[in-house]
Amino acid sequence: MNSPKVIAIGEALIDRLGPIGGDPSFDTPRIDCFGGAPANVACGLSRLGVNVAFIGSLGADSFGQSFKNLMINRGINTAGLQQDNERPTRIVLVRRDAHGERFFGGFEGDTGLGFADQAISLEKITQAWPSVSDKAKWLILGTIPLASQISSETFYWCVEHALKVGIKIALDLNWRPTFWRQKAFQSLAPTLQEKKEIHFILKNVSLIKLAKEEAKWFFDNFDPIEISSSLPNRPSVIITDGSNPISWFINNHFGKSMAISVPSVVDTTGAGDAFTAGLIYKLLPMDMERISKEMAEEIIQFAIACGAFVCQGEGAINSQPYLKDLEKLLFSTNGGMS
Repeated sequence: MNSPKVIAIGEALIDRLGPIGGDPSFDTPRIDCFGGAPANVACGLSRLGVNVAFIGSLGADSFGQSFKNLMINRGINTAGLQQDNERPTRIVLVRRDAHGERFFGGFEGDTGLGFADQAISLEKITQAWPSVSDKAKWLILGTIPLASQISSETFYWCVEHALKVGIKIALDLNWRPTFWRQKAFQSLAPTLQEKKEIHFILKNVSLIKLAKEEAKWFFDNFDPIEISSSLPNRPSVIITDGSNPISWFINNHFGKSMAISVPSVVDTTGAGDAFTAGLIYKLLPMDMERISKEMAEEIIQFAIACGAFVCQGEGAINSQPYLKDLEKLLFSTNGGMS
C-alpha cells in the first residue's frame, strides 16, 4: 500500500435519500448512499489518483462492511478505519427538494449506545498512525468528531501529531447542528459553547473552507481576508455560497469565482466535499507560499468543477468525477478552449 499524501479523519455514514419532496423516514423509493464529509473527500481524492488514508469508524454491519470494501476498491489506505461491534453505522435521513437541494433530518439505527463514528478509538489509532501518516502532506478535518467525547480525543491527538511532523491542516467547518444536539433547536446557529469547541481547533489550520452562513455564525463576517486575519496562522480561506460566486483568499491573493452550470442538478449532497477534494488535489504539488493569483484562480475553478459534476448524480460518492470528466467539463465551460 502506497504511503498516503493526504489523511482524512471523521465520519463515514449512510445518507438515506427520500424521493423528491418526500420524507426518507417512511416515503419510498429511498436510496441509501455512502457519505460523511471526510469519507467523501477521501473517496473523491482517490478517484483523482491521490494516495489517501481514512481514519474513522464504521459499524460491524452490512453497511459498514460494504463501505469498507468500497474504500479498499478505491485504493484508500484503511489502516485507520475501525469497525465497531457495539455501535451501528449511522444512517442520516436526507430530504431533497425539486431543485436537488438537501436538508438533513434525524438519524436511524441507534440501539442506545450511539453510532460507530462517535467512538473512533484513540488506542487503535496510535497503533495505526505510523502507516497512516507516513509522508502525508495534508490532514483533512471536519468538525463533527468534536461533537462526541471519544472521537474528539482521537481527533485532537491526530491534529497534535500531524503538526509535530509538519503535516498541514485543512478544515471544512461543515456545521451540522443535528450531530451536536440531542433535541431539536429552533435556531440552526451554534451556541456559544459549540462555537468555543470549534474555535479551539481553528488556530492550527492552514486552510479553512466554509459556507457563507457558517462564516456569519462563526466569524460574524463574510470577508475571507478578515477571517484569515483574525486567526493566528493567517490561513487561506474559501467561502462558498451555493450557486453564487465563491470568495477566496489564498496566499494573500483575494478573488471571486463564478459557479459552473451543469445540464441538470439531481442531488447536491457531497458537492462541497468534492470541491474540497479538488482543492486539495491542486494544492498537493504546490508550495502554498509561492501560489500566484493566477494559480489560485485555476485551483478554485478546478474545485468548482468537481463540486458541479457531483450534483448530476445521486449521492456523494458514486457520482464523483475522474480527471477526464473534469477536463471535459472545464473545456466546455471555457467555450471549447483549454
